[in-house]
Amino acid sequence: MSSENKINLYKAVLSLKNEDACRRFFKDICTPKELKDLEDRLMVAQLLLKGLTYEKITEKTGMSSATIARVNRALVYGEGGYKEVLTKD
Repeated sequence: MSSENKINLYKAVLSLKNEDACRRFFKDICTPKELKDLEDRLMVAQLLLKGLTYEKITEKTGMSSATIARVNRALVYGEGGYKEVLTKD
């Protein structure tokens, strides 16, 4: 994705005024599978931040250990995006 396209995407997300607008935008821009994958990753990040083990998360969600590891890697070494959205009051 070009730098200009990335900026346009980020600006589009930032322009959304409420939850309904956000829902409509993501339903338009993502396939159902892409949206489900995003939802699942966010849920896994929440569970990891609560201290659940990979095993407990797999039992609870059915997610693979590879997906859990990918999310954990982003939590530990990423840009801090998960923590920013999940630790707001």
